[in-house]
Amino acid sequence: MTTDGIARYDAGTLPVLAVGNTADVYLLDEDRVLRRYRDARDATSEAALMRHVAEHGFPVPELYSAEDADLVMERLHGPTLLQALAAGELNLHDGAEIMADLHRRLHALPVPREASPQDVVVHLDLHPANIVLSESHGPALIDWNNARVGSPDLDLAVSALILAEVAVDSSGAYSRAARAMLVAFLAVAGGNPLAQLDDAVALRHADPSLVAGEKLLIDPAAELVRRYSPSDVIIGSDADS
Repeated sequence: MTTDGIARYDAGTLPVLAVGNTADVYLLDEDRVLRRYRDARDATSEAALMRHVAEHGFPVPELYSAEDADLVMERLHGPTLLQALAAGELNLHDGAEIMADLHRRLHALPVPREASPQDVVVHLDLHPANIVLSESHGPALIDWNNARVGSPDLDLAVSALILAEVAVDSSGAYSRAARAMLVAFLAVAGGNPLAQLDDAVALRHADPSLVAGEKLLIDPAAELVRRYSPSDVIIGSDADS
């Protein structure tokens, strides 16, 4: 069901705002965007979870309507956390604190349905490129395709693993910074990401949006997370070694 007549939007006539691994984002106007999955997956369960967390005060784009593979939502004005870090507007420790705070706030929300007592709402893709430092919400979390109910330690492990994948890619522009941010994130995140690291590795290997070269980084990244596990992390130690 839709209140916006999403099917009327012809992507071929709309300005492209962003191209992701699985979806494209089109500009409808100054305040709204259309997110459309290229594989025509059903986005209604994603929409339901976004509405749930929004109702409990978590910072997400306002969702106006959802139909099949399309979501019409609020356009967030502001840089991503990744852009702010790259521009030197925030330091890496501040970025790690923002990531950890979003995890804490998300995991404190009530679950939308019956679940085990240990389960919480998890995003499973919380990293600097998916955090918008918005004018309207402050740090807000986007791209809820992977979100579900699950273990908070798994959510932390996936975030740590994604940072580590960037860190072990020696050809990447952000390798050294990502290593330092991984150290900072593990120091402030809490929980026990190592307890769910193997499951996080399995999730990343099963992610169809990752190409073969990206998947080669996953196992070395896991070793880096183990190396900088919470019990061993000391801020400012050998983060760039």
